[in-house]
Amino acid sequence: MKRIYLNAFDMACVGHQSPGLWKHPADQGHRYNDLGYWTGLARLLEDGGFDALFLADVLGVYDVYGGSRDAAVADAAQFPVNDPSLAVSAMAAVTERLGFGVTISLTYEQPYALARRLTTLDHLTKGRVAWNIVTSYLASAARNMGLDDQIPHDERYEIAEEYLEVCYKLWESSWEHDAVQRDPDRGVYADPAKVHDIEHKGRYFTVPGPFLCEPSPQRTPTLFQAGASPRGVRFAAAHAEAVFVSGPNPEVVRRPVRALREAAAELGRDPRSIKVFTMLTPIVAETRDEALAGLRSYEHFVSVEGALALFGGWTGVDLSQADPDEPLRHVETEANRSALTSFTSDPTRIWTPRDLAASLGIGGRGPVVAGSPGDVADELERWVDEADIDGFNIAYVTTPGTFADFARLVVPELRRRGRVPEHTEPTTLREKLGGSGPLLAADHPGSAHRR
Repeated sequence: MKRIYLNAFDMACVGHQSPGLWKHPADQGHRYNDLGYWTGLARLLEDGGFDALFLADVLGVYDVYGGSRDAAVADAAQFPVNDPSLAVSAMAAVTERLGFGVTISLTYEQPYALARRLTTLDHLTKGRVAWNIVTSYLASAARNMGLDDQIPHDERYEIAEEYLEVCYKLWESSWEHDAVQRDPDRGVYADPAKVHDIEHKGRYFTVPGPFLCEPSPQRTPTLFQAGASPRGVRFAAAHAEAVFVSGPNPEVVRRPVRALREAAAELGRDPRSIKVFTMLTPIVAETRDEALAGLRSYEHFVSVEGALALFGGWTGVDLSQADPDEPLRHVETEANRSALTSFTSDPTRIWTPRDLAASLGIGGRGPVVAGSPGDVADELERWVDEADIDGFNIAYVTTPGTFADFARLVVPELRRRGRVPEHTEPTTLREKLGGSGPLLAADHPGSAHRR
């Protein structure tokens, strides 16, 4: 029986994937500024059988829809948003087994500094941190980071390739495995002969010196990636240990999953070693009727403009003047290309702006499943079987209520079916996701830099 991995999908903001639901009286998203919200959520997730908390992030405001940021600002559509990494150490202090996937864009930060931050988190979490590698899709972020416009989509991935090379050299080759001596008699903490300059000089980065940090439990943090464009798939096949893809149904998601596994095999990697997650928003109650009634009650809070503001930011496509009943068409933009493709290439239906707004209002780009614990578990198993995925980023309608309901009702059903273990021992996140040890696998390109 194939194990199902479970991540909670959140963001350091008021409203994540269900624009307008911050208005619901049960929603606690406004507490995103409160450290107690995050530590309480971490305890809930660990006790509830989740494997990790996956934290999304953006560095700009969603200002494509109507050529204005007003809809995103008014509806708290991923705005305001805080740095996702800073609460992780506090959450790690109140948990032992929960992993933490942190989204950090490499486009606007030097690899030397980012590698240091992630190694620090890996130390403080005892090896429970993952880096979700993104290159940023919002033009507003590029402008506020000092660029005139976005770096072209595929060039961002070329930069990412060299960026990862620098990080691998820092994480894997700068410090030998026995460089740390901690020998008070000789007065040697680390052997200078076993700490090396990486001497990197490339097209985009020059990093001559040694890494500032001693090796952490995983050395290289577990590597997530969240792109399903053809260039993104090639990058993921080379580097990712876990991949996050989104789509409205298994038919749409199955294609990039197949492409990913085939590309990984061509590169000499075990295609099954890459764990694939998709997003799903559950609305679960003791009975199906109660869950459907809950869904109908949530729909009253949806912000259509907030949903279309998110879509505009994800895709670079402004639907404010579009015919609401005209089918969506694919266009090439410098934004998140897989977001638009997941709707324009759906073989099961033709999407219009009207359909899109209704669908995105609850659950964003992923499906919504409303039903009893058995109904939701059935649907999760169907996705695993039909889309060939390994797990889910569970998104919320209201937080932390959606996560609490899922932990209380669905996780026990998945355990009964043998899909989720009753208990897991504290390990590194890489080992929790199936790795044979805390370090990169031998067939991973980063391990080639290991001394």
